[in-house]
Amino acid sequence: MLGCTYGNVFKTTVAGGSYQEGLTVHLQGVPTGLRITEEMIYRDLLLRKPGQGELTSPRREPDVPVIYSGLNAADTMPGFDNKGKTNGTPLVVLIPNLDRHFEHIEQYQVTNRTPRPSHASYASYQKYGENDDAIGAGFFSGRYTSTIVAAGAVAKRVLRDHGIDVFGYVKEAAGVRAADLPRGEARAKVEAFREVRRRHDVIYDWVFGAQRFRDDMRFLEKMAVLAELEANLIEIRNSAEPIDMEAVCREAGVHPLLNCPDVDAARAMYKRIVEIRDEGDSSGGVCEVVATGLPAGVGEPVFNKLDGELGRMMSIGTIKAVEIGAGMQVKDMRGSECNDQMRVKNGAAVFDSNHAGGITGGLTTGQDIVVRLAVKPTPTIAKDQATIDKVSMENATLSAVTRRDPTIVARVWPVAEAFVAIILLDQLSLYYGYRALQERVTG
Repeated sequence: MLGCTYGNVFKTTVAGGSYQEGLTVHLQGVPTGLRITEEMIYRDLLLRKPGQGELTSPRREPDVPVIYSGLNAADTMPGFDNKGKTNGTPLVVLIPNLDRHFEHIEQYQVTNRTPRPSHASYASYQKYGENDDAIGAGFFSGRYTSTIVAAGAVAKRVLRDHGIDVFGYVKEAAGVRAADLPRGEARAKVEAFREVRRRHDVIYDWVFGAQRFRDDMRFLEKMAVLAELEANLIEIRNSAEPIDMEAVCREAGVHPLLNCPDVDAARAMYKRIVEIRDEGDSSGGVCEVVATGLPAGVGEPVFNKLDGELGRMMSIGTIKAVEIGAGMQVKDMRGSECNDQMRVKNGAAVFDSNHAGGITGGLTTGQDIVVRLAVKPTPTIAKDQATIDKVSMENATLSAVTRRDPTIVARVWPVAEAFVAIILLDQLSLYYGYRALQERVTG
């Protein structure tokens, strides 16, 4: 594979597969002096991982990350306080697979000759032949998106130092669309959801709450903890107390399984997703990501315009469309409606609307960046589907028997949030580099 790296200054390279030993993310361009921890990264990973209720696959991957390189092992000189901080070398994060069972491998082996319609399994076999990593869909499984989330956690940490905030949520699911809320209210609801998920995550409690992972532990010591986790994974996961959904909605103001700031819409989404699942089918939706605090002028025309870079989120396997600002609605607008008219207030430019989604000419305007992603229904469904035997090239019928998500939208929003952060950090690095060169021009 030649397409596993993204970025110019903040470079992200990912590897691994669904049933390989695990996944890795290799980051270059991380500033020095940052305190990055596994707990910080896991707080984002727990939002994406499976096995968290009726809206996700029952696979129990804990997705506990291990930082392998890129941090100082000790204070480098007497009087220095840089132990555990980034040192400028590539930051490498491992995400081991701990929930691989032979009975599931057998199920994949039985069905791998008959590719799932709308999944990559036919096309990947044509490209990679008989050695295609088809167990659990390999690199084309949603498992690989954990690497994006881990990279995004680091990127968001850097962006926060520059006053930039990135947050995502479910805007639409199974045909139910959430109401538009003020940015501040939506942001607060997303934060409340994140805290609810952390409080109810038994893996977080077992690994980090109980301090089984500590900053001063060696790699092999952490591996021993993960081996213990793997051996007791089912018992630990089963120790989780059932979530009282109505109590959480009432007390925290958010739905505990669906990150949608409009709690009434979230309830309706949940109900409809489950109804479609019970029919043996799956459903799609829309994720929205908002970024605030970017200066005007970020982006690199012509071929690296910021909106073009955000379009790269089509590389998330389940995404079929990306729109910015008013998106597809612009086709029905007049110029007088679509244009974001400007005026001066207190010596600064302000806009009367944001149909452009914060980007014109491929450059930020200083407004909020608003991106939406269309998420297709999960290809694996509990209904017979017409397919082929990809080896013998005969017609066949596929009945799905593997573990599946009734919808992907409930888990893909943190991936979208992370990807936006990765893109913005890379573009911001280019922006500051260009500005620094400009400031040194003497004429």
